Amino acid sequence: MFSRRFEPPQAKSFSKTSKANKSSSSFSKNHGVSKSRHEPRQHRRPTTAASANVQNDTGLSPTGTLTPSIVTLVIGKDQRIFAAHEDVLCASPWFQQALSNQYMDPQNSKRIHLPDEEPEIFSSVLEYLYKGDYYPRLIHNKRRNSWEIEQIQDDGQGSNESTVYHHAVDGDLLKDTVIYCTADKYGLEELKRVALRKQGLQSAIQCSTILSSARYAYANTPDTDSKLRAHYLALIIRSRSTFKRSGTMQLEMFNGGTQLFFDLFVALCNHVDDISSAQNTPRSNRHFF
Repeated sequence: MFSRRFEPPQAKSFSKTSKANKSSSSFSKNHGVSKSRHEPRQHRRPTTAASANVQNDTGLSPTGTLTPSIVTLVIGKDQRIFAAHEDVLCASPWFQQALSNQYMDPQNSKRIHLPDEEPEIFSSVLEYLYKGDYYPRLIHNKRRNSWEIEQIQDDGQGSNESTVYHHAVDGDLLKDTVIYCTADKYGLEELKRVALRKQGLQSAIQCSTILSSARYAYANTPDTDSKLRAHYLALIIRSRSTFKRSGTMQLEMFNGGTQLFFDLFVALCNHVDDISSAQNTPRSNRHFF
């Protein structure tokens, strides 16, 4: 991937307040990372997007007018049932192809099985297709001219909307990362942009969850991906004071098995070169913008 010099991503995934705090082993609220061990959640918000009975409350669809054709979708290992208008699903090139009978159940021309998907993630994809965003929503703060995640009320039962359980890793991953990879699979470019913009806006995320999510991102994006992968490289570099003390980070690098850590090594080298170059440049020759 790094045949050329690593450049930080341009997406608004990081704020200027996200420098690592060298005096602390964990991050402040703005950093979005915690070094503490991950505690399993005991409660998760119920599915909010279209499920067995989809209602087109907003009227938003790729064609503007929905046909009554409904597609049944069987999602995950537990075969959760969802339903959606065919017009809405056809915003995705993948589903357009699926609905042309390549992946159709021969016993029902309006049924698609997706056993490898997580119901919570697919619910968010449907929510986006109908409403243009998924919970928690992205909100533009006009006063600060920045993007923020809508405030989530704590239900007192350990709910965490920033992560989702994924059977492929038998653990939690950052929800926006999984949605980005799912959107890439289904050819939903605008959903990818929404999910990318939400990356890094959460708070109190454990190192282990970030590293698991980074590995998942590498495993589920093409080598040409220059956004989500770069997001994780920049996040780890920016947060290096915490990650260098993380036992999870040490174990992950020892085990290897992914392009992630070589890319991280190259990005760190570039970062150090930039600092050295700036220090060696005569002050009179420096340009500030």
